[in-house]
Amino acid sequence: MTAVVERDTSTPQRQRTPRRHRPVSASVREVGELVGFAADTIVAIWTSITRRKFSWREFIIQLQFLASVCSIPAILVMIPFGVVVGVIVGSLAANVGAENYSGAVVAFLIVGQAAPLVSALMIAGVGGSAMTADLGARKIRDEVDALEVMGISVLERLVVPRVFAAVIVTMLLTSLVMALGIGASFWFQVAAMDVTAGSFLDTMTDFASLNDFIVAQIKAVLFGLTASVACCAKGLTAKGGPGGVGNAVNEAVVMAFIFVFFVNVGVGEVYALLLPPGGG
Repeated sequence: MTAVVERDTSTPQRQRTPRRHRPVSASVREVGELVGFAADTIVAIWTSITRRKFSWREFIIQLQFLASVCSIPAILVMIPFGVVVGVIVGSLAANVGAENYSGAVVAFLIVGQAAPLVSALMIAGVGGSAMTADLGARKIRDEVDALEVMGISVLERLVVPRVFAAVIVTMLLTSLVMALGIGASFWFQVAAMDVTAGSFLDTMTDFASLNDFIVAQIKAVLFGLTASVACCAKGLTAKGGPGGVGNAVNEAVVMAFIFVFFVNVGVGEVYALLLPPGGG
């Protein structure tokens, strides 16, 4: 008996090779983790306020610490900067015959740009490095894990008070260095460059507006928030012992500086679009 073999006449299906997913680069992953940490921090800020779980004691400690370590460096940076601005602006104004408008230029440079940036760089470089080192040391000593085991929110207990303290100190430093920078520039131009005090103050008050001061304070809030969140995030993800903490501090300071300058550009563009350039 002969067996009948049936042939398969159906169209053969092509085998699909699985698509390879390209690995995400470490820098992109790090930025994504930082954005997620920032979102969690904002939620923790809201919950700590609404549920009255804000750690006032930790906030006062961090406020005093940041004010003590950042004030003197900010003052020592801003006074010479104000003198340099006075020299440059005075020389340029004298060359074009516009000595009376030097006060307006000084107000624009110091109030709009220099004061919040100097304050933010002090917070990021001096205070932020200390925050990263402190949280990193707690991380490698397993103190952070112990808080989580006990059901205590690390963000509400450790991060939120530091973020609030950084924002408040940045705002206060901005006002302080703003006054010192304008005062140093005013003194140098009046004493050394024969600019009359009346013309300096008149042009400064004519071209500088309350909007400029408000925008400077908004920048201070955003700078303090950005720098403190970046530094806290790097501290809580530190690993590898004391050497890892040191690397986290270096990375946190660099990252905070970069983010501060990006935020400054963004705020400047929005201000130029929405608000008048001055005199309002």
